[in-house]
Amino acid sequence: MSMKILWALVMAFMTLVVSGSAAAAGRGDLTQHVDPFIGTDGTGHVTPAAMVPFGMVAPGPDNADRGWSYSSGYQYRAPRILGFSNTHISGAGIPELGDVLLMPAAGTRWTAQSTDFSAAPDKKTESARPGVYRVTLPGHGVRVELTTTQRVAVHRYTFTQRGRVQVLVDLQHGLLFGHGPEVTPRVTQAASAVDAPRGELTGTTHAKNWVEREASFIVRFDRPIERVTTLPPRAGDQASRYLLDFDLGPGRVLHARVALSTVDVDGARRNLAVDQDKSFDTVRAAADGQWQRLLSRIDIEADARFKKIFYSALYRTLLHPSDIADADGRVRGPTGQVMAAPGGVYYSTLSLWDTFRGVHPLFTLLVPERVPGFIQTLLAHHRAQGYLPLWTAWGRETHTMIGNPALPVIADAVAKGFHKGPTGFDLQVALQAMLETSTLPRPRAPEWAQRSWDDVEQFGYIPLDRISNESVSKTLELGIGDDAVARVARAAGRPEVAERFTRRAQGWRQLWDAQTQMMRGKDSTGRWREPFDPLVPTSPMNNPGDYTEANAWQYTLTPALHDPAGLIAQMGGAAAFEAWLDRFFTLRSPGVNKHLGQEAMIGQYAHGNEPSHHIAYLYAWTGSPEKGHALIRRIVQSFYGNGPDGIIGNDDCGQMSAWLVLSTLGLYPVVPASGTYVAGATLVRRAWLTRADGTRLAIVPGRRPGVWVDGQRMDPKALSHAALLRARILELGS
Repeated sequence: MSMKILWALVMAFMTLVVSGSAAAAGRGDLTQHVDPFIGTDGTGHVTPAAMVPFGMVAPGPDNADRGWSYSSGYQYRAPRILGFSNTHISGAGIPELGDVLLMPAAGTRWTAQSTDFSAAPDKKTESARPGVYRVTLPGHGVRVELTTTQRVAVHRYTFTQRGRVQVLVDLQHGLLFGHGPEVTPRVTQAASAVDAPRGELTGTTHAKNWVEREASFIVRFDRPIERVTTLPPRAGDQASRYLLDFDLGPGRVLHARVALSTVDVDGARRNLAVDQDKSFDTVRAAADGQWQRLLSRIDIEADARFKKIFYSALYRTLLHPSDIADADGRVRGPTGQVMAAPGGVYYSTLSLWDTFRGVHPLFTLLVPERVPGFIQTLLAHHRAQGYLPLWTAWGRETHTMIGNPALPVIADAVAKGFHKGPTGFDLQVALQAMLETSTLPRPRAPEWAQRSWDDVEQFGYIPLDRISNESVSKTLELGIGDDAVARVARAAGRPEVAERFTRRAQGWRQLWDAQTQMMRGKDSTGRWREPFDPLVPTSPMNNPGDYTEANAWQYTLTPALHDPAGLIAQMGGAAAFEAWLDRFFTLRSPGVNKHLGQEAMIGQYAHGNEPSHHIAYLYAWTGSPEKGHALIRRIVQSFYGNGPDGIIGNDDCGQMSAWLVLSTLGLYPVVPASGTYVAGATLVRRAWLTRADGTRLAIVPGRRPGVWVDGQRMDPKALSHAALLRARILELGS
């Protein structure tokens, strides 16, 4: 028997085995493995709010309305709940949203003189699954249940007594940046109206917090409002707070539906109309069905504990970005103008500095049908603002973080062919947006943000004396974007543009200090930063310096995100690079500082923040890739758990979770703009990825060294996306 025939028989047998196992693994209730409370205790900043994939609204509990720890409004161990607002961001590092807070109570305990409406939850009754949140408030005599559609939050309140009940509707409430009573109230102006016979409340609030924005809303109860009490305004209040009284008669259940719009009340009303006739249980079941379908795109064979960790992480990667377009296709864009959402979708909560690294490459495998909409959103944002987004909330630009992180997201989509076909995007338009983002001045950007390119063009790097902080990090992160422009320019047949940006992407070389073996700050005359301690982390908000939420050790490896071969050569070759990595992972850290990105430490590796996320995979370029595999297992075992404190460091809109999902499969996009993955070692006995066409890729631990796709050995440093789309079996040998 020839080797070809033998191998064909082996492949056929393996296909039958993994297909049968996959079918068995795919059966059952996958949402039972998801715990939305993972990451809600500590610095994960996850919300347990009821959400559908990429949904606009997210009804959930708020324990506080300000402070870094309450960026999502929630902390698992907080003793009281202020109420239940209807928009949230999960996993971010700055509080925002928290619109239209409702709080129910049995009886008529509250009056116009009441000031404290909070309640202590019965933690034994608090539960959450994808698409639903529940808790009992014994002191208020009510069981609260929340579920949601894409644009409509549905509340169900079951009271312990019949007859009269009350609901607080607080339009002033929101999640605020800062601490203490001196924080400026977020609402700058507001208008609202109550239609008591219809059981409706409508209005619009204009707010200024992380972003300036407006939110229009409609709240509709399934009972008429018996009495309306407008609470006296507190100092700084611009929006109303209402006490609404209801008479349930012999019943004990009250429903409320909340729809929002970035545009106007009519938009919110049309959003409500789409789902207004659906019962709570129908909405909950539909939300569960959406989650079941998406979670089933990856099946793993693992024990119950790891399934809980894995599927909870997979769930979190699919919460954001949020599609904030109205049902009629309108949306309010980055400069406040109303525009048509391209294809009827417009994504916000774009935490791109975090998510370009792992989340968006994962989306190309997991939800490829969404990718054209993501890119069209980026391009629409560019048309409105003049440059591609950096970090958006409720459609508005925050200018948070550094570099041009939308550029590698677009380049990744181009490398994987998403610009082609009927749902694709115009390659030349995308390139032009990338060029303008990388060259045109931004006079309306804040002073602390990137406003011009003069220093980059003159020096090839950003001198530390020409900028207040982050000179090294900004230079290195801009290089990632420049490389992305060059890649897309080559694909678009623009070699002169590709050459220009390839050169500009090499600016990192001017900050390489051979003596210290570090990326080091340099002034406009070429002098190095003095004094210099590579162990000291800096952040513009806490300790201004040359690095962004990291230190020199961590940022020295940033060029590997677009030029790993060049960086390794600069450091003296593979053996020298391996020795550098060995020291990196063993050199003791001076301490943990969550505000400077120093969490979840292994030596100088800080898994709690994104600049370190690719580093364990860099051992693939050395003679000891198994060191990287061992570190990845250690990171998973040390820093991902199955309890509320199961994430160390902000989840950052899914990036911390995407790292786990990808690493479980044995893949990571070290060079995210390249359309390739670095192959590691799968962390489970078997995994199956269901592709858009319904076919499956089986990922199995290899019985031989190397990486094999359908029996063909592949370069573990450059496993192509195209190969994964064709393959039946991926074997990852350790």
